[in-house]
Amino acid sequence: MSVFVRIFHFKKGFVITILLLAIACLYGYKHVASRHEEKYIAALSWVVANKLIVIDPGHGGEDPGAIGTTGVHEKDIVLSVSKKLATILNEAGAEAVLTRESDRDLSDANAGDLDTAKIQDLSRRVDLANNRGADIFISIHVNSFPDPREDGAQTFYQPGSEESKKLSVAVQDELNRFLANPGREAKPVDYFANRMTKMPSTIVEIGFITNPKEEKMMLDQYYQGKVAWAVYAGIVRYFALSKPAFAVPLSHFTDINKI
Repeated sequence: MSVFVRIFHFKKGFVITILLLAIACLYGYKHVASRHEEKYIAALSWVVANKLIVIDPGHGGEDPGAIGTTGVHEKDIVLSVSKKLATILNEAGAEAVLTRESDRDLSDANAGDLDTAKIQDLSRRVDLANNRGADIFISIHVNSFPDPREDGAQTFYQPGSEESKKLSVAVQDELNRFLANPGREAKPVDYFANRMTKMPSTIVEIGFITNPKEEKMMLDQYYQGKVAWAVYAGIVRYFALSKPAFAVPLSHFTDINKI
C-alpha cells in the first residue's frame, strides 16, 4: 500500500472517529459501554463509509404489528429506532435508506385482503433493497410471546446464508454487550424478507413488547438510542471482519490513544 493511501485511510478513519464520538455524546450512547469499546467501534467506523444499508422498520399503516400491554404498537417503536439507526449510519458516511419514514406500509390501498396486502408490502420492501443493490438489509421488529417473562433482543438470518449468519451474529454480539441481553443467540429461521433479499440480511427483534419491563424500556428515547447504537456497532463489526487486513482484535486497541 502506498504512503498516500495509508495516510488517506488514516485521515478518513480519524475524521469518522471524531464524528462518531460526537454523535455518541449527543445521544448519550457513551454511557452504555466502556470508553475502550466506544473508541474501538469509532476507530473502525470508516468501514461503513459509502455502504448502502437498507433499514426496514417493520409493519406500519393498517398493520400495527405486535401490541403491548399498554396498547403501544410495534410499528411506532421500530420506526423510531430505525430513524435513530439511520442517523448514526448517515453521519458515519454510509447511505442509510428507510423502507418507510412514516406510519404507512408499502401496499396499495386497493391491494385486497390483509394477507394479500401483507405479501405486497413485504415484496416491495425486499424489492427496494434488491433494486438499489444494497450492501446489507436490516429489518427492525419487536417480539411478542404469551409468557410475559420472555425478554431479550435476538437476531434471525436465512438458513444456509453464511454472510447473513455473520451479520446476525455480529449484531447479536453487540446487542448482548450493550443491552446486558440474557444470552440470546442469532438464530436461523426462514422468514420472507431474509429469504428474498439478494444481500446479507438480518431481522432484529429488539425486545419483547409483551414483557412489561421491556415494553417500558422500548418506549424510552434513551433506550431506543442504546438499541440503535448496538445495532450500528454490530454493522461496523460485520464490515470490519469482512476486511481481513483491518479485522484487528479488540485487545490491539488497549492503548488506542497512542495511535
